[in-house]
Amino acid sequence: MFRRKLSALDYHNPGGFNCRDETEFRNFIVWLEDQKIRHYKIEDRGNLRNIHSEDWPKSFEKYMKDVNCPFKIQERQETVDWLLGLAVRLEYGDNADKYKDSTPDGAKNADNTAKNAEPLINLDVNNPDFKAGVMALANLLQIQRHDDYLVMLKAIRILVQERLTQDAIAKASQSKEGLPVALEKHILGFDTGDAVINEAAQILRLLHIEELRELQTKINEAIVAVQAIIADPKTDHRLGKVGR
Repeated sequence: MFRRKLSALDYHNPGGFNCRDETEFRNFIVWLEDQKIRHYKIEDRGNLRNIHSEDWPKSFEKYMKDVNCPFKIQERQETVDWLLGLAVRLEYGDNADKYKDSTPDGAKNADNTAKNAEPLINLDVNNPDFKAGVMALANLLQIQRHDDYLVMLKAIRILVQERLTQDAIAKASQSKEGLPVALEKHILGFDTGDAVINEAAQILRLLHIEELRELQTKINEAIVAVQAIIADPKTDHRLGKVGR
């Protein structure tokens, strides 16, 4: 999931990087700070470079705080992705003249009309502030995390449109007017021997049916929301990832 950013930063093994391998991960962090981020002065990088020290996790946690990383040390994938985004941004800043006139090959032949039709296409998805904001919204709205922050943002947009707009809130707040029900038209299917108990059982059965209908409606809404997300033509579910 980090191949593209690692390649952009000229990492020696972009396709085989495994952030779950502790030694490889620690060496990667040292490389990232030494070569790309350079937040510390050279003489202040000693604790971070000492990857075999038992105190290295504490040094790394301090480093995360110093660079204002919004994730916890246990959230390794999110942390790596955020640090890579920071490194890419700094790399661009150091070489702005080199990259300012470059255009991706695919973008040269892209349809401008299609670009304008997608309001999210101009967002800088590698911006650390963008990722931190999306993650904060996802946590607030209890939306499942996804490796692609743009997919999470689309899910947030769908939820807001469906549930949090003024029209949606007003519609949900409207009181439902009940309709008269003729109990004698609804067959209970069994007889308790007591007319009052039979009538109560019919009422409970009708209420249960109404609850099932409401549940089905919520299920349908969830299915529509999921379909709206996975309908993105850039999503290839066979590969288990989003994008090219």
